[in-house]
Amino acid sequence: MLDPTDLYTISGTPPARAPDAPLILVHALSGYVDAGDAVRLTARHLLDTLDHREIARFDIDQLFDYRARRPPMLFDEDHWAAYDAPELVVHAVTDGGGREFLLLTGPEPDTQWERFVAAVCTLLERYGVDVTVGLNAIPLATPHTRPIGVTRHATSQDLIPGNRPWLQQVHVPASAAHLLEFRLGEQGRKAMGIAVHVPHYVAQSEFPPAALRLIDELRERTGLDLPREPIATAAAATLAEIDRQVGESTDAMAMVSTLEQQYDAFLHARSGESPLGGGTDNLPSADELAAELERFLAEQARRHRDDRDQ
Repeated sequence: MLDPTDLYTISGTPPARAPDAPLILVHALSGYVDAGDAVRLTARHLLDTLDHREIARFDIDQLFDYRARRPPMLFDEDHWAAYDAPELVVHAVTDGGGREFLLLTGPEPDTQWERFVAAVCTLLERYGVDVTVGLNAIPLATPHTRPIGVTRHATSQDLIPGNRPWLQQVHVPASAAHLLEFRLGEQGRKAMGIAVHVPHYVAQSEFPPAALRLIDELRERTGLDLPREPIATAAAATLAEIDRQVGESTDAMAMVSTLEQQYDAFLHARSGESPLGGGTDNLPSADELAAELERFLAEQARRHRDDRDQ
């Protein structure tokens, strides 16, 4: 393997460590199963609402497939006016209580996954990161009218106390973020992941309620003081708009009603809270989940091809 440290440059001073709290790195990589754009919305919300500074930058030319995901450019009458260059950056972000944490944002690498993971590990060592947290959003057959479910996973159960698994085994396409968590587990490091469940019928458009759930999960699991506004307002407006659109379609109303009945049956099947609101017997099977992810990925690939061909 080529030297992993050649993949990035240090561009700022190290983060300040709180004396009585772990240093956390949150990674929010776009480009893989980001249903409802929840991961992208969460990362943008954190950077828009909190003070931050860049401390490391990856050499995107070594990691990005430009022909598969062509960055947009602006043509203005007779010249090229702007280029939206992809960036893979580590930020030091200050939460509402003055505590700093790290946030890795940008497109998921298309190549050199093992080298990228090794590079991130060197940054974790350099800054003394104690825990990493990955964000994800997956499409599932759940109604928007019920609480958003969450799948939690970690290299140690101590990181997700009280978690109730909602399926046993499932094969899904890999991602660089999941490989990072897997390799960190092999090294005995603390890492966890949070995946929100986005109603499959809104997975192709922005769904702020899922981003709000990610923010709330981050607050609960890490103790970080993270703002809920303005994403909470956007979430409420989105749900109201979906309610309006569903109310205009008999077929949509019937679909949502069926999903609600299934969800409520979960609650009745088992007392207490579970990721989808009830017993695991009625949850999607591994094959159904894998098929849903494959369909979502296929649709995402089609959209990228259409954008590229325009």
